[in-house]
Amino acid sequence: MDVTAIGEILIDLTQTGVNEAGVPQFSANPGGAPANVAVAAARLGAKTAFLGKVGNDGFGAYLRRVLEDNGVNSRGLRTGDQHTTMAIVSVDETGERSFRFVRGADRDLPPEGVDEDEVLHSKILHFGSVSLTAGLSRSATIFAARTAHRSGGVVSYDPNYRPALWASEAEASEWMTIPLPLVDILKASEEELPLLTGTAGLEEGTRILEERGISLVMVTLGGEGCFCRWKGETWHQPGVPVKVADTNGAGDTFLGAVLSRLCQRGEKPLEGLTRAELKDILAFANRAAAFTCSRSGAIPAMPALAELFDGQGSPRLP
Repeated sequence: MDVTAIGEILIDLTQTGVNEAGVPQFSANPGGAPANVAVAAARLGAKTAFLGKVGNDGFGAYLRRVLEDNGVNSRGLRTGDQHTTMAIVSVDETGERSFRFVRGADRDLPPEGVDEDEVLHSKILHFGSVSLTAGLSRSATIFAARTAHRSGGVVSYDPNYRPALWASEAEASEWMTIPLPLVDILKASEEELPLLTGTAGLEEGTRILEERGISLVMVTLGGEGCFCRWKGETWHQPGVPVKVADTNGAGDTFLGAVLSRLCQRGEKPLEGLTRAELKDILAFANRAAAFTCSRSGAIPAMPALAELFDGQGSPRLP
């Protein structure tokens, strides 16, 4: 397996517009950041698996089908008595999102429910911070990351901060930083960097994370692209201009694209990686994220590999 992701898979009730009376209208899209990353990487050519938990309901069955239809191994997706988790995603006129969560089964994956064999036989184990917020899934996530780290696998982390899921910013900062000693690859937003490092400065913040043992640090900058630190060097990778329909899933597409390309390098995805290689990978990931932004929804908006190139193999823009 190339990438195994653990964490939440849920229903994104995403605002698609308003009716003639001005009432918001929503679509029930599949989502959840780690699941998004698994699907994005699979659509872009990686072999991926997902570990998590859904309810024994129609939404849970639907989400399992979505994973399987997108080529993601769902053997590690457990089913429980609680309802499938939902996130209500409102979108403003610029395409920016706001979240409200109705938590359910995603919180209740126990450590013994983790497919340890899947973790041990993956090049990269990926997780996010939503599953660190509460419940048994907090222990399951740390267990999976520690298992991958101890076995010599690469651990990827997205500290995706959702204020509504934490009692306070201080609590979020504490729990979001706990897994850092296990992490090799980190993707954060500008807003999340201070929670991890105490500074908003890109150079300083990423230096602090590198000193904590994180090999590859990427800070996404929206339409401006991303800031990267690798082996003591930093640079800004420009974004791809696009007319934004919805930013939901863009960061997950970016990270899924990065992980998929890293896995193409062999059993040790980071070994011998050069700056030139990484710049090409980031340019590819920014382009994939731009495609996602040009469409609505998270998983439904993610591009397939063939969409990113024309008939001659040259890069295609959204």
